This record gives sequence, C-alpha cells and structure tokens, in this order.
Amino acid sequence: MICLTILGASGSIGQQSIKVIKDNIQEFSLIGVSVNTNKEYLDYLIENFDTIKYVCIGKKMDLDYYKKKYDNITFFQGDEGLSELCKIKDNDLIVNALVGFVGLKPTIQAIKSGIDLALANKESLVVAGDLINKLLVENDVEIYPIDSEHSAIYQCLKGERYPEIRRIVLTSSGGAFRDKTIKELENVTVAEALEHPNWKMGSKITVDCATMVNKGLEVIEAHHLFNFDYNKIDVVMHLESVVHSMVEFNDGSFKAQIGTPNMEIPILFALTKGHHLLKYDANLMLNKPFSLNFRPIDFQKYEALLLAYEVGKLGGSFPVVYNAANEVAVEEFLNGKISFLSIVKVIKECVRIHKKVDVSSLEDIIEVDKRTRIVAQKVCKDIVGGII
Repeated sequence: MICLTILGASGSIGQQSIKVIKDNIQEFSLIGVSVNTNKEYLDYLIENFDTIKYVCIGKKMDLDYYKKKYDNITFFQGDEGLSELCKIKDNDLIVNALVGFVGLKPTIQAIKSGIDLALANKESLVVAGDLINKLLVENDVEIYPIDSEHSAIYQCLKGERYPEIRRIVLTSSGGAFRDKTIKELENVTVAEALEHPNWKMGSKITVDCATMVNKGLEVIEAHHLFNFDYNKIDVVMHLESVVHSMVEFNDGSFKAQIGTPNMEIPILFALTKGHHLLKYDANLMLNKPFSLNFRPIDFQKYEALLLAYEVGKLGGSFPVVYNAANEVAVEEFLNGKISFLSIVKVIKECVRIHKKVDVSSLEDIIEVDKRTRIVAQKVCKDIVGGII
C-alpha cells in the first residue's frame, strides 16, 4: 500500500487524485492533505478518509477551529505548513497539485526529505529545474509527472536509447481560442477563455492553455524532466487530445501514448509510481470511427510559446521571470483588469527589461520572482494607461 499526501487537494488535479484513490482504496492510504480555503471539501475529506493524520490549511484564523473539531489530526498552516507536510516520513509519495510558484518550496522540501513526487506543479521545474535535478540525484528521489503530455513522454521513453531519439513532440489542444484569429482575440471575455474544448481544469491553467503559455511551461518542464535540448522538443496542435505526446526516432518512426482525454489516467500512472497495474474503465472506443487531426503551431498567434523557447535557452533567471509575469497577468485578466491579449504583452515586456542574474539557490529564485511580480504589476498598469 502506498501512503501519500496531496498538496492542493481541493483543486482540479487534487480532486481527481482523490477520486483515483477512492476508486482504488485497497492500493492507497491517504495520510495528509492541504486545502487552502475550501472548508466544506476539507470536512468531506476528513470524514471520508479515516487514514488522514496531517492537514495544512490556508488561513491562520481557522487553525484553532479545526484543532478543536478534529483533535486526532495534526494541523499545519500556510506556506510553512505545506513544507511541514513534506517532511513526514510516513509518506511514500507526495502529490504536488498546487498551482503556481507556491508549489516550489514543497517540491524542494519533499526531495530533501527523500520522498518521491507525483508532480503536477510544472512551475517547480520551470523556475528551478537545475536546482531540483541536482537535489534529485543527491537524495535519490524520483519524479513521476502528472501532466498528460509528460506522462506520455515518460512512458514512450521507457526502454529506449536516447541516442536513437530524434525529438520529443508535445501535443496541444490549442485551448479555447484555437479557431479564432488574432483580430478576433481583441475583445474575448474571461468566460470565453475558460471554455476549454477538451479538458475541465482550474481557471489559471485554462487561461494558460488559451495563450499557449501552458505549453511553453511544458516545453521548459520537459527539458528538465527528460534532459533534451530545446531543439529536440517540438509542439504540434492536436485537436482531439487523444495522442498525449510522441517520441520520434532517428529512422522516422514514432512512438505515441494514446488514451481518452481524462486526467485520472495519468494521475493513476503517477500514483502507482509508473505502473499500469490498476483497472480504469475510461477506455478509448476502438470499435467506433474516430479521427486524429494535427496542425502546425502558428507562432505568430502564439507568441508566448515561441518566447518560452527563448527564455528556456537563455536559462538562469529568465524562466522565473516568464512564469512570474504570467501569473500576475493571468490574475489581472481574470479580475477584469487587463485584456486577454495583454497577458502576453506583460510577459514579453518583463522578459525584455530583465537582466539575467544568478539563481543557484532557492533564495535567489524567490527574490527574482518577488521583484518580477512588482514589475509585472507596473507593466499591467502601463498597458491599461496606454504607456505600452
């Protein structure tokens, strides 16, 4: 039985992870969770999983309430509480389903604690890939990717020889606006941006899919996960989200991982530490006709993806800036402060004015992230004011 903790249990990936565990309860023991502000869902988890012994909540003001209500559980709070969950040696696996930069510290703490990771928090590798890879070797820890694309590449690379591989190919659905022109994107709404054609996800990642920033983050993540140069990582638009990603070999042959567009499948694969052991009933129906459609990426429309390649190659502090600027811009868009097209403008401007600095430590990365967020807020105001 695998004992595990889920960080971000009330989010989209977190709740789907809970369902996977519940459907395969004989294989997993859920001993810890973090839930930010969703009290109702936290009560549901505690009352339905009597194995939970450790909980992290978001607000300090709720701490006394929960300690009194569930006196058999150890409670933590805030960012430090997330790290404390990652120190618990009873864990065989930490599921990091947190969204954004907040997931970095827990990722590093889990690795330092010698605990394997099922990673959905792509931002950890984007902003600190070199540091994390160093720590993985030092602490003999494995990362099992949850993203469907990286799970697919992980599976396609099994048993293969790296010198025989020409490139890896990440697939992209194209998000909510894949069939719109750049001109048509000028006045799109938040509600429209959140209408993903294939996946049901949280608001931040859904907007990232529409701008293709999410794919940019995945390109940088793939570089660190699989040790491929950026010139060996390609992206292709695939409308159905059935081919989750591919590997091309030197002889021109391809190996692809194919399945229904359902995140519970890669979650299940990660939670079992890379095994196809458990039954899942969302099978691809091969007894019915279906098509697979692919398109090349329009880099003029999806500037954010092209920029991700550039910042990835520049390395150092640039991916930190790319990620931080995007997080600020997306939040401003979701709050109705800037337009959809302004998201990429903010990222481009923050990258343009940034001067590369050393980010060899966690403290360095946190400082660059902090400074970039201040700059990005100013850029958002300048865009609205017509200065940029």
